[in-house]
Amino acid sequence: MATPQASPSFDWKSLGFGITPVNGHAAITWKDGQWSAPAFITDPYMKLHVGGTALNYGQSCFEGLKAFRMRDGNIRVFRPQENAARMQISADTIMAPRVPEDLFLECVRLCVAENAEFVPPYGMGASMYLRPLLFGSGEELALHPPMEFTFLIWATPVAALYTSLRPVDALVIEDFDRAAPRGSGSSKLAGNYAPVFRHAAAAKKEGYEITLHLDSQTRTRIDEFSTSNFVAIQYSGDKTTFVVPDSPSILKSVTTKSLVDLASSFGWEVVRRPVLWTEVVSGAFDEVAACGTAAVCTQVGSITRKSTNEKVQIGNGEAGKGFTKLVMAYRALQNGDVEPAEIPAQCTEWLWPASGVMGAN
Repeated sequence: MATPQASPSFDWKSLGFGITPVNGHAAITWKDGQWSAPAFITDPYMKLHVGGTALNYGQSCFEGLKAFRMRDGNIRVFRPQENAARMQISADTIMAPRVPEDLFLECVRLCVAENAEFVPPYGMGASMYLRPLLFGSGEELALHPPMEFTFLIWATPVAALYTSLRPVDALVIEDFDRAAPRGSGSSKLAGNYAPVFRHAAAAKKEGYEITLHLDSQTRTRIDEFSTSNFVAIQYSGDKTTFVVPDSPSILKSVTTKSLVDLASSFGWEVVRRPVLWTEVVSGAFDEVAACGTAAVCTQVGSITRKSTNEKVQIGNGEAGKGFTKLVMAYRALQNGDVEPAEIPAQCTEWLWPASGVMGAN
């Protein structure tokens, strides 16, 4: 079956980063110790018991990934196997049943196939955002997992979260810790994000587009941004070093992992280590960016820490050459603009499935 074209009746020029109604979502249910077969559900509303553990105890985890309409006309999903593996880690954290990779991928395929006309046209810098969601849908009063869980994947077409290449200003959050030293920061749990809302909103009112967290134990090391990983570039003569903070409280980003592979293919040195706040203050980094599925690779032009009256300028206010090179290569791969023979060895299996997602039967 041929791949459906992007809907000609949809106003693609007005596409933003939000939720757009589509045909439906893919879902499976865990009961009696096993998962059901995938089903496509057209109703975006659900009926849940008021005693459901997701509602009462926050027993919920999620993922984020994207599908792209590529230059050859096919639709492919970017590294869904990585999201399947990361969700299994999150499931273990909240004592939910794991979704096997093959079942995860089948739900991805079903969701994309049934909503194929909502995958944006090639060349407009947009994608279909996919949100896998696993939660306790059964009721339980005690602090114990329920007898029923639901896994679903919903979708929406999106433009870029940040439409400009201009570096954004960041603020260090100092009156709230995103994750405890031995907490759940390395899992993608719903409960990790809601408490950040008010702090991010307050920062935005002051003109800061993104917020940064230091480690909660000593507040001397960089953890990550509220929405994405912290990554940095250092230059020394002809040598370029790509730096990724190492912390047990950091969510392992699929985007960062991909940029690490690309950086290695460029011949850059990749270093994963604890990153001190004092390094940022001293100007050790020539470029800094926030990397994640939604943010992609958003460059950061300044970081402010109010308690110490520090505002660190990074770069000259323009997009840095290192992250610009990384982003261009990254997007070229996602859009299918790179000839197979030119794809770095580390990146050959990033797009799934190789034959593309066909339309619904």
